[in-house]
Amino acid sequence: MTKQLWIFGYGSLLWDPGFDPAEAVQACAKGWHRSFCMRSMVHRGTPEAPGLVLALDAAEGAMCHGMGFAVRPDEEDRVIAKLRARELVTDAYLERRIALDLVDGRAVEAVTYVIDKAHHQYCDLPLAEQARIIAGATGGRGPNRDYLWNTARHLHEMGLNDPDLDWLAEEVRMLTA
Repeated sequence: MTKQLWIFGYGSLLWDPGFDPAEAVQACAKGWHRSFCMRSMVHRGTPEAPGLVLALDAAEGAMCHGMGFAVRPDEEDRVIAKLRARELVTDAYLERRIALDLVDGRAVEAVTYVIDKAHHQYCDLPLAEQARIIAGATGGRGPNRDYLWNTARHLHEMGLNDPDLDWLAEEVRMLTA
């Protein structure tokens, strides 16, 4: 494992990491899956009408494909502070260091944000309910549906497949047509 600071992006960090990485490499986190399992009351919803955002949820045998971003050594403190301000708004995420397999064969440790299943924002909803919520919610960073569609589009552009996100994206398109 390398000592350079890496960040794992699996949701909005895919298209908006918030910093200029030294490297951006496709990556896989084993034992985790991407899921709309966190209610959003700030960025993609409100306290009165929460939206849903992605989080990494532990699951035996799962794999989450995304991006590993290497942080320039002279920017590590600034990048971590900026990510914490963005991701740890309500304490529903836990900052963790996880093993990441880069597509080029390297294994690194990466900082990422995973769901705290004990937090009141955690939810485990059927896909149809997720679609209904995502179709109608809007928060400080815009409509919840844009977050879903941007994530699905960027995964496709990277050549990565996420069947749940593909189904949700299509269902939300139908619900909002």
